[in-house]
Amino acid sequence: MNGTIVFEIVGGYIILFTVVRLLGKSQISQISPFDFISALVLGELVGNAIYDKETGISIIFFSIVIWGFLIYLTELLTQKSRQMRYILEGRASMIIRKGKLDWKQLKKNKVDIDQLQQLLRDKGVFSLQEVEYAILENNGGISVLKKAEADQPTLSDLKIKGPKRAMPFTIVSDGEIMAHNLKEAGVNEDWLYKELKKLGIRSPNDISYAEYLPGKEIFVQKY
Repeated sequence: MNGTIVFEIVGGYIILFTVVRLLGKSQISQISPFDFISALVLGELVGNAIYDKETGISIIFFSIVIWGFLIYLTELLTQKSRQMRYILEGRASMIIRKGKLDWKQLKKNKVDIDQLQQLLRDKGVFSLQEVEYAILENNGGISVLKKAEADQPTLSDLKIKGPKRAMPFTIVSDGEIMAHNLKEAGVNEDWLYKELKKLGIRSPNDISYAEYLPGKEIFVQKY
């Protein structure tokens, strides 16, 4: 029994490895929704076969070869047809355009403010004010083009000693006041309403996002 399981695991490993090598590196480096499904199915085929007494290595081999052929055929179609590529792999979406959030694209891709901020931080961007364009890629990653004034030579290049840097605080998200962040920033709701009034905004419910860097003016994005 143990010998059979070892044989099937090793056989399944070799077959899977061969299929992945034949399909190319894109299956690993850029995982689209279809690629994700393919990986799950291939793993499930091997996993079920190993612990199913009625399934042998020949059935594993046959199943993986058939599924691998379907994946290869799909990849071939996406290379030949742009329309098929869009259907199976999706399109990249511009979620920040000219410094403004594109809420239609955010909702379409089911990305909220918190997720967007996390994606931006992964790219070393800690403030939406720094972003001119941001594109949500098919693999779930994000590509960012900073504003010209935010993409300057480093202070070390200019041999200048810069001031200490601080993190901006998110004080309004999806129309909701972030009370904890206001406190951390050393301000309160009365201050926030006064600042919004200066900008001609009646209520936090009228804005989607606002951040505050102590000592600077608040940055606001409307719906």
